[in-house]
Amino acid sequence: MSIHLTPIGFVHSTRTDATDDAWDEEATTIHLDGDTFSPEALQGLDAFSHAVIVYWFDRVPAEKITTGARHPRGNESWPKVGIFAQRGKNRPNRIGVTTVRIVDVQNLSVTVEGLDAIHRTPVLDIKPYMLEFAPRGTVSQPQWSKELMSDYWRTIQSQ
Repeated sequence: MSIHLTPIGFVHSTRTDATDDAWDEEATTIHLDGDTFSPEALQGLDAFSHAVIVYWFDRVPAEKITTGARHPRGNESWPKVGIFAQRGKNRPNRIGVTTVRIVDVQNLSVTVEGLDAIHRTPVLDIKPYMLEFAPRGTVSQPQWSKELMSDYWRTIQSQ
């Protein structure tokens, strides 16, 4: 089976390097494709505080794709876990999903905070975040993942 997806727009950001941490240090704007969409496509999105952004890791080369287990970030002090037990970019279908805070919605653009995607990343979908889609019940995760994420959203302060 083959699935064909067309980007709805692209990320515009000053961040061009897919480093692992401090993704909160800048706002990012998603510009929708004006040949396909009108501002009507974003109508009402500004009533939500957050959105889920689905995007494609287009700059991950095929030879870097992981289908088995590995140490997250190559850190051997963390356990070797399967690609589906981590959120690394070298995934089989290279799909990224992040919940972001909506800062502004204007015309064909959505400005957000907390999007871990670099400049010119293709955006596949934008969905409003609704509490009813949050996990039901207790959420658990291993300690290594808490350590990995400890600086992921950290804002770097100017010195």
